Parts: sequence; C-alpha cells; structure tokens
Amino acid sequence: MIGGGNSGVEAAIDLAGIVAHVTLLEFDKVLRADAVLQAKLTSLPNVTVIVSAQTTEVTGDGEKVNGIAYQDRNSGQIKRVELEGIFVQIGLLPNTDWLKGTLKLSPRGEIEVDARGQTSVPGVFAAGDATTTPYKQIIIAMGDGAKASLGAFDHLIRSPAPATPAATAKLDLGQPA
Repeated sequence: MIGGGNSGVEAAIDLAGIVAHVTLLEFDKVLRADAVLQAKLTSLPNVTVIVSAQTTEVTGDGEKVNGIAYQDRNSGQIKRVELEGIFVQIGLLPNTDWLKGTLKLSPRGEIEVDARGQTSVPGVFAAGDATTTPYKQIIIAMGDGAKASLGAFDHLIRSPAPATPAATAKLDLGQPA
C-alpha cells in the first residue's frame, strides 16, 4: 500500500484481513491518518509501516508485479520490497475550488450533501468522491449518482413550473370527429 493518509491506512487495514502481509509506504516522516486508524493499523500483526519512503520503481517479470523500490528519505539508501500487488491511495482532495462561495463546502473542500444528494443550493445536487459521502469507492459514487438523480427528479416534480407563454395559452383541441 502506498499512502499513509486515511484512505491508505483504511485500505491497508482492509487488506490485512485477507492477505498474508501488508507493507505500507508513506512519503512523509509520519502517517497522516486519524489516530484511531493508526492505532488499529499498528495493532495488526501482519502489517509493516515504512515512513520517509519515496517510491522510485515498480518491478515485475513481464507478466505481473513482483517488487517495489523506494528511497529512504533519511539515509538516501535505495531499498526493495518483494510483493505480489500494489495499491496506491495517496490523496483525496476534491477539485472543488471553483465552487467556493457558491455552495457549502466542508473544511476539506468536499461538497456538503444531504441524504438525497442535495447541496446547500436548492435544486443543485452532487454525488461522488467530491462530496462529503464517506467511503470513496466507485460503487458508492455510482449509487450516490443514482440517489442524487432521483433527488433532483423529486425536486423538479414538486417545484412549480415557471410560467411561459406556451404554458398559459389555451389549448384548442378542435371539434371531435
């Protein structure tokens, strides 16, 4: 696992339950995950945490990955870890700067949504990893997209239609044949 924030540590905890061993590499000198996640991670007997590690190379045999090389940022030494798979979880900062001042964002910049995907602006819905929905996974974003679209549909059918000339004109059906 590459990444020592909440996403990387959560994924490492999940993996530790199904694989023989997990090695977590973090570029920074400390993990940045929440303390409760770090405590859980360090309690697992089949997890190794390596900090101050700059990934430099992924190796393989032409068919599958078999190792990773990293530079120890303290000593400058290149080290290698034998492995069977690599997962990269190195950040979840949403690209929402363009929404600042338009709708409510969390301190992390996520779009705040309710259970239906409604934002702080009536009629504006959002879904996916840029929202405050927990568990940033594709399947959850897909479900949230469906939920937000249903929320938007519900909002539209319950909102009064704007008056337009076509909507206010009398309908002439003519004489029955």
